[in-house]
Amino acid sequence: MVTQENPAAPRHVAFILIPDYSMIAFASALEPLRLANQIGERNYYSWSCHTLYGDPVSASNGLSTQPDGPIDEIANADLVVVCAGLDVERQIHPKALLSRLRFLTSHGATMGAICTGTYLLAKAGLLDNHRCTIHWENLRGFREEFPDIEATSELFEFDNRRVTSAGGTASLDMMLHYVATQFGADLAASIADMMLHHHIRSGDDPQRPDLRVRLGVSHPKLVAAIALMEADVETPLSCRDLAVAVDLSSRQLERLFAKHLATTPMRYYLRLRLFQARRLLQQTSMSVLRIGLSCGFVSASHFSKCYREIFDKTPSQERAG
Repeated sequence: MVTQENPAAPRHVAFILIPDYSMIAFASALEPLRLANQIGERNYYSWSCHTLYGDPVSASNGLSTQPDGPIDEIANADLVVVCAGLDVERQIHPKALLSRLRFLTSHGATMGAICTGTYLLAKAGLLDNHRCTIHWENLRGFREEFPDIEATSELFEFDNRRVTSAGGTASLDMMLHYVATQFGADLAASIADMMLHHHIRSGDDPQRPDLRVRLGVSHPKLVAAIALMEADVETPLSCRDLAVAVDLSSRQLERLFAKHLATTPMRYYLRLRLFQARRLLQQTSMSVLRIGLSCGFVSASHFSKCYREIFDKTPSQERAG
């Protein structure tokens, strides 16, 4: 972990950019370093950007970044941050990349990741016996692929020279925390103020807003029923069981869904499970059958039929891209 001290030389942060990385997550992690120097009127930090071979790389929004050099030129970095984004699980990651991450770790760098960069630290074996986090959309797939790694739904995690964030603006809060542990909370607060970031979130703040906000509904029993659905996609509850669990009749629950969401409980539940299955198809190498079973479908044919009705393609076609 970083410590409270004031070294004469600036702390160096090296960013490794992976194709289709998240621009907002990268910028949110970089800008606090620049502002620390500006506000503090001294070089608290220096930074550099790298790709595997030093070639330009495009973010998921299509903008291209010219790096400072290849990853082999990273030396004496205090913190190395892997920046990834879309389809990191489907990309072929050269052994040279994973090997370099292990080399940097063995030579004393604190290893970090933002957004789906956590996946690459895991592939390199650098998260064994460490707590980490990843974007909520990738969390279940990550847990399926790396069942022995403790992956949380936190905004960011600091755990024994491993620093990970869920991506997006969570990278800003992670880096503000990093600054605060080294140079004090006052500097971090001044950076947040300059960035119009009115509240520095802690790592254990939730990634996603409350269900009431996400759904745009406030009926407590409707929200409770949907929370039960989200908590159990593998063994779906019947409409009757859901209704009993929230102290309603089946008919009352159906009326609530019709009034507030213009659908039925079971139709809503089905779509929720199918969208979860879609994420697993896109993010993991799990078999189609295993994904179907893990999302509550009793057979491959039933899974395929329901999937085609919603997405106009079969699970196998989705997997093929």
